[in-house]
Amino acid sequence: MDNLDSGLITKNMSTIVADSLYQQLVSVFQESDTQGPSHLTALRRGAFERFQQEGFPTVKNEEWKYTNIHSLINSSYALDTPVDVDAVDTRKADITGLDAHRIVLVNGQYILAFPSLEDEIGLVIKPITEAYTEANFEKHYAQHADKSDNVMVQLNTALSTAGIYLSVAKNKVISKPIHIVHVATGKDAFFAQTRNLVVVEPHAEVEIIESFITMDGTAKNVHNKVTEIVVEEGAKVQHYYLQVADTASHYMMHTEVYQAQNSLYNNYNCNLPGASFVRNNINVRLDAEQVESHLYGINLTAGQQFVDNHTVVDHMKPHCESYEWYKNIPQDESIAVFNGKIFVREDAQKTNAFQQNNNMLIGDKSTVYSKPQLEIFADDVKCSHGCTMGQFDDDALFYLRARGIGEESARVLLVHAFAFDVTSRFSNEIVRQYIEHLIEKGLEKSK
Repeated sequence: MDNLDSGLITKNMSTIVADSLYQQLVSVFQESDTQGPSHLTALRRGAFERFQQEGFPTVKNEEWKYTNIHSLINSSYALDTPVDVDAVDTRKADITGLDAHRIVLVNGQYILAFPSLEDEIGLVIKPITEAYTEANFEKHYAQHADKSDNVMVQLNTALSTAGIYLSVAKNKVISKPIHIVHVATGKDAFFAQTRNLVVVEPHAEVEIIESFITMDGTAKNVHNKVTEIVVEEGAKVQHYYLQVADTASHYMMHTEVYQAQNSLYNNYNCNLPGASFVRNNINVRLDAEQVESHLYGINLTAGQQFVDNHTVVDHMKPHCESYEWYKNIPQDESIAVFNGKIFVREDAQKTNAFQQNNNMLIGDKSTVYSKPQLEIFADDVKCSHGCTMGQFDDDALFYLRARGIGEESARVLLVHAFAFDVTSRFSNEIVRQYIEHLIEKGLEKSK
């Protein structure tokens, strides 16, 4: 592996960057190359070699045109550091009224699970480093996300050190939601790589709610997180991302979903004021007939926050349906990006695909970049996509105030009305109320 020190410096990065995080990653990979099961060694080596060849993504890459990560990687970080479990406080993730199993991951490390999980026969949850011998792990790990063109997935495959494995047995319906709390904490700046694998076997059902929080006093932290989700025949998954971390946290997250016949996957992606940098890649592959997917996003940003959502919905077989609706509400000097792609392959006749992105800019310095895309290679389909841009409606605000409604309440009403198309589709009413409350708080913070 001696050649790992060269290549990247002359391709995508400066020597300064190469001497910091990149050099750290090279050193860690060389030390860990012989660790773990032998059947994963070749996979990790191949992944790291691909990362070396391509380097960290830059704005010269069309997929990262508005997502500049130079300031994130031009630093050195603590890697795979121990955590003080006793100091962890998860109250920032509490959702009033939610009855759920809870799992806690600290910097990606699985540290705690509610005893109630033991009652769910057919549910397996364990640290991913203890799942190597699981049949579903051997079948699905790195078989889906690694086929994407996201080089950060390759880095994660090569060097991820934590995360969870979750599987739901055939015909098992999990009795209540599984709430996964991702906690970021540490006194020194750190870079964490987490890998999760979720396999929902035929005709099983599960609801997963993931919350991202930051402990007070935490130093700058960067997370490269990859999640592979396999939804087998007739299975159903409701999946929430609730991004409520603080400004010290920065996330690059890739979610790859593979669906079999008659399956359903719904993703609800919510980003609220807090985390300084969020890049979400959500790819859904519909690789059988009678598959249904829904992707919903609500993004209320503030300050100098940056939130970029890239989605891919790939219709590979006929008689499938997808529905995608993202709404962005950037405030202050924040930036929201939406890049959504729908592919309808030649064999995917009778496809029904819808995509919409609506944007409401609050503040003269807020910015939105939107790029909805639709590529159709079949001729018997129903597909549409679109984008709207607008600023806060001062006339409507004046109308409400003239009828005795205070300015703050009027602003909240107008934003809720704008977000309603998305929030009204949440399958969990308690989570919907929670997000609507956070929207109100997020609007108050930016005033």
